[in-house]
Amino acid sequence: MITAPPHPEVARTGPRIGVLGSYGGFNIGDESILTCVLRCLRAQRPEARLTVFSRNAEHTRLHHPAADEVVDWEGVSRRRVMDALASLDLLVLGGGGLLFDGEARRYLRLVRAAQERGIRTFAYALGAGPLREAEDREAVRSVLADFDDVVVRDEESRLVLEEVGLERDITVTADPALLLEAEPFTHEMMRHEGVPIGERLIGMSVREPGRAAEKLDEGDYHALLADVADFLVRRLDAHVVFLPMERHDVRHAHAVLSHMTAPDKGRILHGSYSPGQVLGFMRHLDLAVGMRLHFVIFAALTGLPVLPLPYSGKVFDFASRIGAPALVGVAREQAGLLLAEVDRLWDEYPQRRVDFQSRVRELSSLAQGTCLRCGALLDEIDGGADSAADEHHHAEPRPLNV
Repeated sequence: MITAPPHPEVARTGPRIGVLGSYGGFNIGDESILTCVLRCLRAQRPEARLTVFSRNAEHTRLHHPAADEVVDWEGVSRRRVMDALASLDLLVLGGGGLLFDGEARRYLRLVRAAQERGIRTFAYALGAGPLREAEDREAVRSVLADFDDVVVRDEESRLVLEEVGLERDITVTADPALLLEAEPFTHEMMRHEGVPIGERLIGMSVREPGRAAEKLDEGDYHALLADVADFLVRRLDAHVVFLPMERHDVRHAHAVLSHMTAPDKGRILHGSYSPGQVLGFMRHLDLAVGMRLHFVIFAALTGLPVLPLPYSGKVFDFASRIGAPALVGVAREQAGLLLAEVDRLWDEYPQRRVDFQSRVRELSSLAQGTCLRCGALLDEIDGGADSAADEHHHAEPRPLNV
């Protein structure tokens, strides 16, 4: 259903912009992306009417007051969703990793419906892959060809789209969450979570096996991360704090904690926090070791020495771009290498800090570039496209055979 915003209705006279992604409170990384995309659109067009297509409209309505309207798009009447689409001037897909097997076709059905109604479409710093299933590959190849602009967040995604057979210009920028602003995480909040104040703190992130991490052996990586946590407790006289980036991470954090020889030195954040508050919490840390991409991004934004644990191309790509150690895979037999790497990271980070921070600033600038490209498309919509662009815009879209 379409839900009303919790704040007073504001008359908007600007363009009507829809934002479609994996939104609805399932993942802090996705919520951080939505925060930044909405901020970008509001900065580009203060009078725009912003509609978010969400997987949980109630959550989005409560946590993203920048949205003027929120539309449920899963498990609801298709007619209601189509009515909301038909009112738009622009549909923004993304950002984040939406184009992978089993999911790409679902998002692109809505995009194709918008294109068939003459609505302009913009791919906002998308992530792509893995894409092995024929239906998803065809959907990506055909629908993205008719976008007004396609921007991806990393080189890995561009290569995936090219391998699928997409023949068009693709711009590589960076993840939208690199523009997230920190919110306070107070000492009172720390005490409520049982996290010691004034002690050395190590942040850790674990995740579940699944389509994005299908090669993970659950038992092996639980034991591996417990080895890392115990090593850091001893080496740095530290406490380890696990930061769940989505609800399933809590179970895996408990599993790692159960393998530790010093579980009394471990804590798991259990509260419900905004992306900005999680970023604010990381300012209390001294070192970060983790698997989830946005945990690594938050650590980079905070200026922490961070050891990414790559389980997929997107994490490896980001690690390489910030100059962090980029290990290949997460397996128990790599324990010695991993411990040596985190030890070296801690010792060498003071010398590497300036280069690291420069790389992060560069990536943040690239992330801002996505926003500027979207603004340029809005300028075109406002002013009317030239004849060549208009001809392309009204061309018969390719069918989406999904």
